[in-house]
Amino acid sequence: MLKKLRSYLPGKWGKVRPVVPVVRMSGAIGAASPLKSGLNLSSVEDALETAFSFKEAPAVALSINSPGGSPVQSHLIFKRIRQLADENNKQVLVFVEDVAASGGYMIALAGDDIIVDPASIIGSIGVVSAGFGFTELLEKAGVQRRVYTSGEKKVTLDPFAPEVKEDIEHLKTLQHEIHEMFIDMVKSRRGDVLSDDDNLFSGLFWTGAKARDLGLVDGLGDLHSTIHERYGKETKVKVVGTKKRFLGRFIPGASLKGGLNEAAGTLPAAALATLEEKSLWAKFGL
Repeated sequence: MLKKLRSYLPGKWGKVRPVVPVVRMSGAIGAASPLKSGLNLSSVEDALETAFSFKEAPAVALSINSPGGSPVQSHLIFKRIRQLADENNKQVLVFVEDVAASGGYMIALAGDDIIVDPASIIGSIGVVSAGFGFTELLEKAGVQRRVYTSGEKKVTLDPFAPEVKEDIEHLKTLQHEIHEMFIDMVKSRRGDVLSDDDNLFSGLFWTGAKARDLGLVDGLGDLHSTIHERYGKETKVKVVGTKKRFLGRFIPGASLKGGLNEAAGTLPAAALATLEEKSLWAKFGL
């Protein structure tokens, strides 16, 4: 009734412009720290729930820019998006910016349509585990490694001990299981349009234009143009985000309770986390 009455009112009191809520997901996927806001379910769930609560919205849009990270958090975010979409009977539009690779692409699979830029990087459907070996360094430095455990495999893949063949095989088994789950997700969501390219699940990645040919995405475009084309030029795009505490806006991780001391205490860990994230982006030339 109220909606009908508005059509007779002038100016801003009149016709209500349709709105498409947008949730932005950017960064490496994983746990957060006081000085690093990781992309995980906890960090995006509130925004997702708010976006899907727009009853009159014709769809919910997700803007993704991620080189990947934790397969668990990627899967959790994917499942929550699909749950909310089913519960609220909403179409999900995914728009990729620079990258949707590995876990970033896993999240993108939650979209009913995946729209990318021709130069976006898409794919990397695989699982990787990387580390360092310091055994020779310790020996040259004259440092002894002393570890006491209960459980003979508790120090599996210890970077300060020589590699053990059985441990590597166990890791590869885990990776294979996760990779198969990822492949099943891709086939389930995109099986009707996927190409039969032998490299599709090899871990390779492609430009957005090539990814469209492979069936990994649906089309080329950008968020605003696509939404206006589908729902009309009057459609408003509304970004939905999480609110930050006043202090946290200026010093990430500095809570009102812990203050600057809490943030300062985590600087070394934050620096390592930043380097790790930069290495993820660097793989894709970013």
